[in-house]
Amino acid sequence: MNYFVTGATGFIGRFVVERLLQREAAVVYALVRKGSKEKFEDLRSSLGASDKQLVAVWGDVTTPGLTDETTRKKLRGKINHVFHLAAVYDMNMDDETGDQINNEGTRNVVEFTNELGGEVRLQHVSSVAVAGGQWEGTFTEKMFDEAQDTSHPYFRTKFQSEQIVREESTVPWRVYRPGAVVGHSETGEMDKIDGPYYFFPLIKQIRNKVPKWLPLLGIDGGNIPVAPVDYVANAMVEIAHQDGHDGQAFHLVQKPQDSVGRIIEILFDAAHGPGFAKKFHVPQLPEIVESGLRQTAGALPLDIAKRQMSRAIGIPVSALGYIRNQAIFDDRQTRAALKGTDIKCPALKDYAENLWQYWETHMDWPRRSRRASARLSGKVVVITGASSGIGLESAKKFAANGAIVVLVARSLDKLEELAETIRAHGGDAYAYSCDLNNMEAIDELAVRVLQDLGRVDILVNNAGRSIRRAVLESLDRFHDYERTMQLNYFGCVRLINALLPSMVAQKSGQIINVSSIGVLSNAPRFAAYVASKAALDAFSRCLSAEVKLHNVEISTIYMPLVRTPMIAPTKLYDYAPAWSVDAATDLVLDAAVHRTKRVKTVLGQAAELSYALWPKLNDSILGRAFTLFPSSSAAKGIRQDEQKLSKEGMALAYLLRGSYL
Repeated sequence: MNYFVTGATGFIGRFVVERLLQREAAVVYALVRKGSKEKFEDLRSSLGASDKQLVAVWGDVTTPGLTDETTRKKLRGKINHVFHLAAVYDMNMDDETGDQINNEGTRNVVEFTNELGGEVRLQHVSSVAVAGGQWEGTFTEKMFDEAQDTSHPYFRTKFQSEQIVREESTVPWRVYRPGAVVGHSETGEMDKIDGPYYFFPLIKQIRNKVPKWLPLLGIDGGNIPVAPVDYVANAMVEIAHQDGHDGQAFHLVQKPQDSVGRIIEILFDAAHGPGFAKKFHVPQLPEIVESGLRQTAGALPLDIAKRQMSRAIGIPVSALGYIRNQAIFDDRQTRAALKGTDIKCPALKDYAENLWQYWETHMDWPRRSRRASARLSGKVVVITGASSGIGLESAKKFAANGAIVVLVARSLDKLEELAETIRAHGGDAYAYSCDLNNMEAIDELAVRVLQDLGRVDILVNNAGRSIRRAVLESLDRFHDYERTMQLNYFGCVRLINALLPSMVAQKSGQIINVSSIGVLSNAPRFAAYVASKAALDAFSRCLSAEVKLHNVEISTIYMPLVRTPMIAPTKLYDYAPAWSVDAATDLVLDAAVHRTKRVKTVLGQAAELSYALWPKLNDSILGRAFTLFPSSSAAKGIRQDEQKLSKEGMALAYLLRGSYL
C-alpha cells in the first residue's frame, strides 16, 4: 500500500510514518522541503528504512500543487492514503502564519489529493481546537460548526482548515482531532515545550525548594484533553485502514479528561515533589487574573502586565485562557472504532514519570556561564555514574560550558542517549560502559579514553554505593562493607592511578571526589558507606601533597543529602529536607571552575567543628537522631509499613538539614 504524508519529519509525523512502514509492503512518500533534507535523512536512518520504502518528495504545502508536475504525474493513481499532518501547532501563532500554512496549506493538499485519482482517501489531522477557546459542556465528534468562538488565530485556522477538507474534498476523507499531544507514553520522547510542559519548570522550582511532606494548596482549573503521541499515531493509522468511517471525525484524547489541578498534581508526583492538601475550583481563572492585574498593574498597560505574569509563571499569554477550558471532548466514535484492538489511551498518571524523566534529561538544559565557559571550554572531563542523578546533571552542565564530556557507567544505552542529547544541544560527549567494581575493566576504560581523546583534564569520581543500616543490624552482612569499599574506595583509587600518570605528564589536571557530609558529621547507620568515603578522603589528602608540584589538584566535595534515585528506597527521606540535584551539581561545577580543595556546606563545616571541639555532645545529638530516625523495615529484616517522623524528628531533620539521618 502506498502513502503520501505531509509533516513526516514533525513530531506526530515521525510516529505515523513509523507505524505505516510496519504495514505489509508499505511505501511512504513524504513531502519534504529542501531545507529539511537533513531531518528527513535522520528520520529514514532512525527508522531503518530504505530509499524505496521511504521516498522523499521535494516540495512544500504552501506551494500550489505541493510539488512539480512531473512528480505529480508519477504519483497519480498510485496513492491509497494521504495523511495531512503539516500545520502550525502553536498558541502564539499570528494570523498571517496560520492562514498561509494551516489554511492555504490544507487547501493545496486537498486539491493535490483530488487530482490523484484512483481509490485514495484523505486523512486530515485537525485538533480539538476546532471547539474554540470558550466552549462549555460536551463537544462531540459529530459536532463542527456550532457558532463557537474561534477569534484566536490558532482556534480559527484549525476550524477553517477542517472546514476546507469538509467542503472542498471530492475524495473520501476522515478527520482526527488530537488533544494536547504529549510525549511517548513509554519513552517520554518529546520535541518541544507545549501544553502541560509549560508547568514543568515551575514544578521543578517548587520541588527543589518545598519539602515533599509539605502539602500545597492548588487550583483545580479547567480540563485539558491530553494524549500521548504513540496513542495518537496508533489510533490514527488503525482507524484509517478500517472500512465505514468516511466523513467522520475522531477525538484522540484521554477519557476522562484531567483538570489542570489534577495534571499538576500528577506531575508533582512524577517529579517526586510535594502533593496537594486541597484544590480550589476556579472556573473563571483568567477573569480573576485579569481583574487582579488591573488592580496591581498601576500605570502599566494590561497587556504588558499580562506578559510580565506570563514570564513569571512560564506560561504564554495565549495559553493562559486555555487552562480554564470547560469543554469535555467525547470520543465515542474513536473508542468504538478501536474496540477489539489493544489500542487505548493510557491515563496520564500511568506514564507521567516517563515524560518527566525525558524532559529533565533532554529538554531542561542548563544555562551557560561566562566564567565557567572560560575555564572549562575544551577540557576533557570524565564523569563516573553519569547515567542518572548528580553524574547526569553534572555532565549536562559541563557540556553546556564547552567541556568535552566522557560519560561512564554500566548502562551504555542510557549513556548514549545522554551523549546524543548533549550533541543535539551543541556539546561534545562520549559514552563508555564500565563496571567500576571490576578493576581490570577500569584499567581498560582508562586506556580506551586516553587512546580516543589523548588526555583527561578533570576526573569526577561520582559513582557510589550507599547503605543505610546500623552496625548491629549488619553483624552477618560483612559483604556490605566489602561492596561499599569496592566501589567507593578501590574503584576510585584504581581509576585515579590509571589516569594520574597522563595528568602528571601534561603538567595539569584535577581529580574531584564526590564524598559525603557523613565524613564530617559521622552519621549513624552509615558506617559502611562513610568508612569507604573517609578512606578515599584520606587517600586524596595524602596524594594531594605528592602531585602539587605537577599542577594536579585534588578536590573533595562533602556532598549533603541529595534527592536522587539513590535515596528513593528510604521512604523516611520523603519527610527529611534534602538538596536538589541542581544545587548539588553546582557544587561540582564550582569545584572545577575554582579548583577548590575542600567543598563543604555550612552544616558540614559546623559538624566538623562540633566534633573536633565537643565530641561527646556531638555523640549525644547524633544518638538522639539515631532513635528518632528508625531503620527501614528492610534493614530490620521484617515487613511493615514505613514509619513517619515524629514532630521532634521533623524538627531535628530541619536542624540537621542536608545531613544523613
